[in-house]
Amino acid sequence: MSEFFIYLQLGYQHITDINGYDHILFVVALCAIYRITDWQKILYLVTAFTIGHSITLALAALELIDYSTDLIEFLIPVTIILTCISNFFHRSTESVLDPEEFSRVRYFFAMMFGLIHGMGFSNYLKSLLGKNENIVVQLLAFNIGLEFGQLLIVAVAITLSFLVLDGFKIKKHSWNLILSAFVAGVAFKLMTEKWYF
Repeated sequence: MSEFFIYLQLGYQHITDINGYDHILFVVALCAIYRITDWQKILYLVTAFTIGHSITLALAALELIDYSTDLIEFLIPVTIILTCISNFFHRSTESVLDPEEFSRVRYFFAMMFGLIHGMGFSNYLKSLLGKNENIVVQLLAFNIGLEFGQLLIVAVAITLSFLVLDGFKIKKHSWNLILSAFVAGVAFKLMTEKWYF
């Protein structure tokens, strides 16, 4: 098995690991306001998140930035809660901002929050890399693995939403509130466990 494939697999396993469910929660929160027909918006949103976490994952793994691990572990659930709060106001927000402007704001925040999540991913990656000086291939493979895992999570979340919305005829806004409230509640519990201040 090639080194590239090993790191690709590690990236995929890291984001889909149920024990590291904070990142899964964030991706679910990002998708909560969308229908399956909004797949293009979701793809842009997840790509914005990927760009953000790829930047800080690379910088942290290359030891070009330094940060408090405890602070990052606290901020990750905060990003999930903030995303859920924005979901709660999705319907009213669209009446204030036009849909394109709303999407741009959402993409920006997904990328900013991705920067924080990338630092969280980097702790795991740095423990794997050790003292290896040439880590570009490993970083690339790990990032691609993370992206595959994220897309799987998106596919599951959007399929579940489709089944609930079309199968049980639940209103989109109601499902958004239910899903976002559930994710925010779990994230709040995580945040209190990682309390930094």
